[in-house]
Amino acid sequence: MSDAGSGRPLRRGWTTGACATAAARAAFEALTTGAPPPDPVEIALPSGRRVAFALATFERGEDFARAGVVKDAGDDPDVTHGALICARVARGAPGAGVRFFAGAGVGAVTRPGLPLPVGEPAINPVPRRTMTETIIEASAKLGVPGDADIEISIPGGEELAKHTLNGRLGIVGGLSILGTTGIVTPFSCAAWIDSIHRGVDVARASGLTHIAGTTGSTSEAAVKQLYDLPETALIEMGDFVGGLLKYLHKHPIARVTIGGGFAKLTKLAQGRLDLHSGRSSVDLAHLAQTAREVGAGQEIAALIANANSALEALQIAQGAGIDLAAPIAHAAWRTAARALDTAESELEIIIFDREGVPLARAPSKKAIGGHN
Repeated sequence: MSDAGSGRPLRRGWTTGACATAAARAAFEALTTGAPPPDPVEIALPSGRRVAFALATFERGEDFARAGVVKDAGDDPDVTHGALICARVARGAPGAGVRFFAGAGVGAVTRPGLPLPVGEPAINPVPRRTMTETIIEASAKLGVPGDADIEISIPGGEELAKHTLNGRLGIVGGLSILGTTGIVTPFSCAAWIDSIHRGVDVARASGLTHIAGTTGSTSEAAVKQLYDLPETALIEMGDFVGGLLKYLHKHPIARVTIGGGFAKLTKLAQGRLDLHSGRSSVDLAHLAQTAREVGAGQEIAALIANANSALEALQIAQGAGIDLAAPIAHAAWRTAARALDTAESELEIIIFDREGVPLARAPSKKAIGGHN
């Protein structure tokens, strides 16, 4: 992937899990040897690739050592880019192995459905495994037991977490330590899609039978008011309707509502499962053809085909008394049903205007193969 403006390749970065692992290794080695920590410190990523991290901070106490690494997310617009990821390592009880604790700025799990038990620090399984393997490797090198208590902290993490989906997932008090590969791929949006999946897991674990995936805050507020849904039933899918529906295919919930504005759901109606403006666009010629099919004359259809935006096309249709939202809702239902494709779920599409008023709804029915 390259930067469209400069043509240069986009720079990859490191996950919070990789940074925490590097900090933990440096602190463990310094605690064990009494010498300065290795800097840079080398670790193995889950793939086996070895990479080195420079230390930003180091502190030694009577019975602990603490090291910090500044996260570099590359060219990805990651909320944790530039954050200091710290690991405080103390000697663990003999035979206890590696244990994990949440320091300031790292959240704790408060709801079931996540890959960690309630009450555990929000340090995901892969970073835990990577840190454990790193401590075992370092302990073998140094000839000491691999028993260590690791406390991960992120100064300012509680404030940064307000810009993530953690609160909705039941992770309180700070950020999560994430990463399955150790590498951040720019604009992959893997963290957002993972949050969508975890939101479904939490909803299922809570016994919910109705969830809503919405494209933005207006549609979310409208659906919440319409059905009086709890917060755990609201999945902020943004542009990633495909990420939500494909996960629900394998992890079904009885009733699924997809809500959004006219432009986003027109893209869905036209077969797009990624609704981002940079990766899909509204086909105005197709929109004009849809308008003709529901009664628009050639003049109105031509105006729609030459509109500057989907919103302008909708306004032209409304001014002519043409209900363009209804066929778009039903076409969006068919696209979504093909992705969801399960008899275990009823699917509904709602198109809202900018004030959150419903413009059109495709009735809730079983989502099998996209037949309506």
